[in-house]
Amino acid sequence: MELNRPLAGVPSSGGPPAAPDLGGMLRLAARGDQGAFADLYDATSSRVVGLAVRVVRDPAQAEEVAQEAFLEIWRTAARFDPARGSALAWMLTIVHRRAVDRVRAAEAATRRDTTYHLQNQSVDHDATAEAAQASMEARRVRGALQSLTPVQREALELAYFGGYTHTEVAGMLDLPVGTAKTRIRDGLIRLRDTMGVGGPR
Repeated sequence: MELNRPLAGVPSSGGPPAAPDLGGMLRLAARGDQGAFADLYDATSSRVVGLAVRVVRDPAQAEEVAQEAFLEIWRTAARFDPARGSALAWMLTIVHRRAVDRVRAAEAATRRDTTYHLQNQSVDHDATAEAAQASMEARRVRGALQSLTPVQREALELAYFGGYTHTEVAGMLDLPVGTAKTRIRDGLIRLRDTMGVGGPR
């Protein structure tokens, strides 16, 4: 009889499994390690999407915010400083900022529509500048999309520009959800490289 065998569901004497080293993954991703970024994506995507949903209140919009945030995380991983906080906190700060920007942009669009119909107020200058900046960034990303493989571009365009969730993209392309997520993630990696943002010098 095995007396020393740990009971199911009860941590062994060695304690619970160690948490993934997100900081290490970020440092490797900053040097262009795609495998590390894939591990980082898998380890944090549920937290990232969950935070986005809480802020924007719309699952489809939250998926898009999460994709934009992961693209920014991949492009700016070299800026992570462990002395200033945890890797997860740094990532979620980016997600929160992106989500708040999305909410503010939607509110600004509503205000512009109201103003247009009332025809007695000018469009807010800050909202116009924000929309112009977003438009320029979108054009830049669209240009970079041409560097992707057809299957990556198709999946990323549906997710990034179409606003569809991973599950919806998988259904539209008749793919397993995991395959759709992989194509989107790999597309984000290639976008970052094509847009000319490298690792630390």
